[in-house]
Amino acid sequence: GYRPDGRNGEAIMAPTSPRNASHSTHAASGWDTRRIAVTALLCAMAAVCTLLLEFPILPGVTWLKYDPSGIVALIAGFAFGPATGAVVSVIPYLVHVATASGVYGMIMAILATFSLVMPASLIYRRQCTMRGAVLGLVVGGLVCLAVCIVGNLIVTPFYTGMPLDKVIALIVPALLPFNLIKIVINCVVFVLIMRPAFKAMGVEVPGASNAGDAR
Repeated sequence: GYRPDGRNGEAIMAPTSPRNASHSTHAASGWDTRRIAVTALLCAMAAVCTLLLEFPILPGVTWLKYDPSGIVALIAGFAFGPATGAVVSVIPYLVHVATASGVYGMIMAILATFSLVMPASLIYRRQCTMRGAVLGLVVGGLVCLAVCIVGNLIVTPFYTGMPLDKVIALIVPALLPFNLIKIVINCVVFVLIMRPAFKAMGVEVPGASNAGDAR
């Protein structure tokens, strides 16, 4: 099956050597037809999620909505490497330009997803184990939380006209809990579906430990 390349994040085939089968790899063709097709499918799935499956998760804060597109982007980044994760973290959200959320919604969605997926997939690329996956998700979650708060402080006043002091006042009661809940949902659901999703796509399923996988 495929697994992320420890050098450039491209999908590669796991070797058949019994001793090194869990972590030694050799490069295959990069963006081949199969990878392009799977990436396009994941982009389409993420676009559907962000357009049709969004809903509020904090009572009284209906303008902050969650959608599961970040889970799809995590699957892309972990299964096929950071480059694919980056594509699925950006392309699907371009559709927001044609919706009520507009450019503002597009920018915030890209910031939130990209800042979670990239650190997580980069760490997992170096250590393709469940421990590496969990470590990547923790680091990615922390980076994402910081980026979302800072992004709101910069982008929200610019595009909505809301005074900066009002945005700051929303951090504790709304922005922080919303983004924390969103990150936890994305990471927990991803961990739960990671193995079956990888198997369905013919991607090598990570081992539970193999601490020596770091390359």
